[in-house]
Amino acid sequence: MKKDLTRQQHLDLYYYMRLNRAVEDTMVKLFRQNKIVGGLYSSLGQEAISVGTSYALQKKDWLAPMIRNIGALLVKGVKPRDIFMQHMAKFDSPTKGKDGTSHFGDLDDLHIVSPISMLGDLIPVMAGVAMAGRYLGQKIVAMTWIGDGGSSTGVFHEGLNFAAVQKAPFVLILENNLWAYSTPVRKQVPLENLADRAKAYGIDSYIVDGNDVAAVYSTAKEAVERARAGEGPILIEAKTFRRLGHAQHDPAEYVPKEMRAYWEARDPIALHEKFLMSEKLLDAKTKKEIEDKINTLLAAERDFAENSPMPPAELAETGVYCTGDECHKIRAKWERPISEVTPPKSSVAAVWTVPGFGSGKSSGGANAPIHFGDTQSTAGISAGEAKSSNGGKPAAKVAAKTPAKKTVKATAASASRKARR
Repeated sequence: MKKDLTRQQHLDLYYYMRLNRAVEDTMVKLFRQNKIVGGLYSSLGQEAISVGTSYALQKKDWLAPMIRNIGALLVKGVKPRDIFMQHMAKFDSPTKGKDGTSHFGDLDDLHIVSPISMLGDLIPVMAGVAMAGRYLGQKIVAMTWIGDGGSSTGVFHEGLNFAAVQKAPFVLILENNLWAYSTPVRKQVPLENLADRAKAYGIDSYIVDGNDVAAVYSTAKEAVERARAGEGPILIEAKTFRRLGHAQHDPAEYVPKEMRAYWEARDPIALHEKFLMSEKLLDAKTKKEIEDKINTLLAAERDFAENSPMPPAELAETGVYCTGDECHKIRAKWERPISEVTPPKSSVAAVWTVPGFGSGKSSGGANAPIHFGDTQSTAGISAGEAKSSNGGKPAAKVAAKTPAKKTVKATAASASRKARR
């Protein structure tokens, strides 16, 4: 646990995790009463990730949650009633009853992009949001989440590569909860650390205990600050375990009982509460006050949601497609002179360079420098370089195999002609 946070920050993280779990517990009751019309997906045991990462963002930053990131919505400022009504398809919900799960956002005030059901698709979307913010001079960071299973989708790699090439101010949280539905992570990825996937795109990554909310926050805070400073995207792998199945219909009987018991003993809320008590940052009185605050809030929010009417039938044909300003107005919010990103200031000369194009080991084990017909061949390199590029063989032996100068020139000329064709 991190000790360099303020007492209020520690208590905030504790409060939001407790609120996250209480909201989900309330929805389980609503689901069993047949008041939730869609699916219900739990984040039990993963609350520290949603809360800790989103708490590291500034108000102006953007996030795109997935179905289990309710904690991130709460930290961003979404009211529990909106989450309840959204799942109950009520008229007062953010989508006016047109969705029964979590597909809603807030583009104007909270800067939340609606979840996309196709796993991985939020990555290129949020990379684009991050680039747009940089283009407009807003100094924002974009964040989204993906699971271990979702990291095996093609768009995960395409999106992360795109973000890396563009040096987008983007932070991706990879929640490794050991199971992609019923598939264990070892059956889908031959890696110990999924964070290693960042190496393929030349970006940095972190690995963090996903059940330590203070560590999650501190790691995310550092990543967010680096991304905002222009260092490009960063991947954070948070190792954790989801203690319930894919959804309410899934009892997750495929999970070994010993594994579940191990992770139940590492409950993120219990761990943080124990730390707060040991550091005298939380006492019984304050804990009771937090519990009462959450219970009072959720009782009122649930009542509001249950009393909200169902949408009228005539609403079904409206709002299916965005029709422009009458739907909602979105205008670019420039925080830099437009002249900076338009010609002539934005003009960039086309540059290409052959040196540094790359080199590596050939199938024979020797160095394989890139050579074109009109560049220096291996025959013209120094003795020391020849020894290195020839797998460590003495330079004399290399020289012995070198053809006559006339042959070399003829070969070089022929290769040069081929390269120009």
